[in-house]
Amino acid sequence: MLQDCWDNLRQKIVHHLNLLAGYETQPVIRGEVVVYRTSGRSNPAKSTAISLYSITRTDENTGFGKLSREASLRNGKKTKHDGVETTTYGIVFYLEEDFGTPGAMAVKNRGRREFLLKSVTLEVSENRSVHFDCNSWVYPIIKTNADRLFFANTSYLPSQTPAALQSLRQEELANLRGNGRGERKEWERIYDYDRYNDLGDPEKGHHHERPILGGTRSYPYPRRCRTGRPLSTQDRATETRKKVINLDFYVPPDDRFSPVKLSEFISNSIRAIVHFVIPEVKSVFEGSIRNFESFGQMRKDLYSSHRRSILEGVVMEKLKALLPEAFIKEVVRVVKENPLKFPIPEVIATDENAWMSDEEFGREMLAGLNPAVIRCLERFPPVGRGGKVSSIKASHIERNLEGLSADRAVESRRIFILDHHDYIMQYLRRINEQGVCIYASRTLLFLRHDQTLKPLAIELSLPGDGKGGEINRVFLPASQGSERALWQLAKTHVAVNDSGHHQLISHWLHTHAAVEPFIIATRRQLSAMHPIYKLLDPHFKDTMHINSLARSVLLNAGGILEMTMFPGKFALEMSSAIYRNWRFREQALPLDLLKRGIAVEDPGEPSGVRLRFEDYPYAVDGLDVWVAIETWVTNYCAYFYPNDRSVASDDEIQSWWHEVRTVGHGDRRDDEDGCWLPLDSVANLSQTLTTLIWIASALHAAVNFGQFAYAGYPPNRPTRCRKFIPLEGTPEFAEFLRDPDKYYLEMVPDRFTTTLGLALIEVLSGHTAEEVYLGQRASSEWTDDANVLHMFQQFGDDLRKVEKRIEERNGNRGLKNRSGPAQVPYTLLYPDTSNLGADKGVTGRGIPNSVSI
Repeated sequence: MLQDCWDNLRQKIVHHLNLLAGYETQPVIRGEVVVYRTSGRSNPAKSTAISLYSITRTDENTGFGKLSREASLRNGKKTKHDGVETTTYGIVFYLEEDFGTPGAMAVKNRGRREFLLKSVTLEVSENRSVHFDCNSWVYPIIKTNADRLFFANTSYLPSQTPAALQSLRQEELANLRGNGRGERKEWERIYDYDRYNDLGDPEKGHHHERPILGGTRSYPYPRRCRTGRPLSTQDRATETRKKVINLDFYVPPDDRFSPVKLSEFISNSIRAIVHFVIPEVKSVFEGSIRNFESFGQMRKDLYSSHRRSILEGVVMEKLKALLPEAFIKEVVRVVKENPLKFPIPEVIATDENAWMSDEEFGREMLAGLNPAVIRCLERFPPVGRGGKVSSIKASHIERNLEGLSADRAVESRRIFILDHHDYIMQYLRRINEQGVCIYASRTLLFLRHDQTLKPLAIELSLPGDGKGGEINRVFLPASQGSERALWQLAKTHVAVNDSGHHQLISHWLHTHAAVEPFIIATRRQLSAMHPIYKLLDPHFKDTMHINSLARSVLLNAGGILEMTMFPGKFALEMSSAIYRNWRFREQALPLDLLKRGIAVEDPGEPSGVRLRFEDYPYAVDGLDVWVAIETWVTNYCAYFYPNDRSVASDDEIQSWWHEVRTVGHGDRRDDEDGCWLPLDSVANLSQTLTTLIWIASALHAAVNFGQFAYAGYPPNRPTRCRKFIPLEGTPEFAEFLRDPDKYYLEMVPDRFTTTLGLALIEVLSGHTAEEVYLGQRASSEWTDDANVLHMFQQFGDDLRKVEKRIEERNGNRGLKNRSGPAQVPYTLLYPDTSNLGADKGVTGRGIPNSVSI
């Protein structure tokens, strides 16, 4: 009440002073300022002033647009925007007669705390408004030493920028690039590149040393955002880590989680943190790392409600030493409510044993977690690196080829291969020296007339005694006795290979790591006024923050992925070896399908390719989504670029592309192998942007949000093995024959590792309430161009047509790979355009705009 009285009195004083000065006879612009309400933040009305830059009149002294007098926020009222609590303030600007239309604004925060500014809308005439779509933190000027600059939501190519805004545009980009020196502070908006030199922790000893990725021929890698943290005194190359759990690595403010999402993410992550940071939590399992004694016990212990007290004694003391107080409270709450109960994963929800079938094993290569690896076999037998020929013989497979010879089946494009041989073999000896039992694998499958895949043979390989030699074993399908059990063990070792590739390559490297350099280059080289910036911005939401968290607790030395995945400490090093052959152009879905022999060129198809067989859920749904994205992007680019010359002459877009290729992905700058398209035409620009948006949205959705559905039952997607397949005549084989199930459960990860892995993928598989899906925008006022908004609406309509086609396919019983024996309908590429955040958690559907988890 006292604050309202003071605000009214202040307005009256300002009103009378303006009358005396003659200001209120001048043009007046009124508007609304919307600020997110966040706990612990200051009231910006007391300390915030805003000035406007003219779009039509230039200040001769500064070269910038004419700057208005400061105006203060008035009469804050509690409001809600899209369900989020906000405060809406009024504001009034008194302008000079010839000020013209505002095109930018400077926000000055004279307070002590930052605030999150959502938007500013100014009514410049009866039927026209100017909107600033901010969604940005405004830090105190005592920290930043500069006002926070925002541009209105009108798009301009560099050559079309009004003269009054040109210098502002250039200066803002220069500020965002920084000078490449010093440790970044929380309030700084600086985007710069660095190598992955923050994974190791040599201060803990040589067991925590890891190679620096990026910048060398030995370890090529995409770049990450620079933080500038001090280097380790041990090697003067690795960035230091201040705490065991680092959740505060520098991320530029505008690329951090919102307070709402951060709170939800922390809450969802508590189970994973409990299992990871406290070795004493192993006492949950009666004081030791024990195996599951049966499949029934596994299902009961993991998915049935039960309570055990674990927050006692040394466990609680270690929690207090490692985690912030807010985390401690959340841990206690979650553990008291239900510490170790997981939802039943879809793969066993209908039939507990369907995952063991050969048909489901093959189907998941087309519609599971890692559906973009299987390829058509070009020659038989398979040949690996160095010309080494597989030990799989024609006699192994011809009985299952429906009367075809091996050569004829290859010619008919009916033999497929899941190949995890070469890239694992070069690391395999070192991997197994860590105490795990891993093979490199090749799996051959036959495309039957009903378009399901029948496994033909599995080759499991180990390094031989001689240089370059191999020890190979071939396993064939069997349905009875010990042969059936051995075949199941062989499929499990294949699943282990595929799980590692999925998490480290298909998921982390090909989406998370690959996208971050594009984000940095976009912030550094494209003005917020640039139409391509506005196109790409929603597809970068939260990616840098989730990547920072991943480097902090998942990918780091001794982190969760090293603990749970078979490569162990060689995980990221192995992904570096695979990045050596990464090509951006081939991330485009049509080119990927052509490269893998899954499709052929067909100019008559909207995507330009035709699938060799239709019941490939990832590919057929993916092509529909690809075409919708491509149509939207092509129309958008053609609207702003009338011809190829306008692309080639756009200094910002050319600088952006140059920096992506030579710095962000600088280790792949050599274009002799066709990694990059030249950005010299509207068509190439459209193809490049479509590929980038596909990676950030649909590709990530396809490899991320089905994790709990399939890997939530550990036997279906184990992450490492503790035993090899026993050789006949050995004591281990006799042990296996006595109890194959027991041997199996002793081969796959122990209970603690299993539970840790489940906790992780449950977090990764869930959507948050703040999710913004493909075809949606966080704000309807992201642009003031009605034509662009109409094109975007058409994009949403196209995606809704895709949803309808997916529903029809899932209802077609003739398409056996859509659900398979496990009865898990393929919905990972269902756009879910109607989801406005209410349907969150593990849903197995929906394509978020960005790599946001």
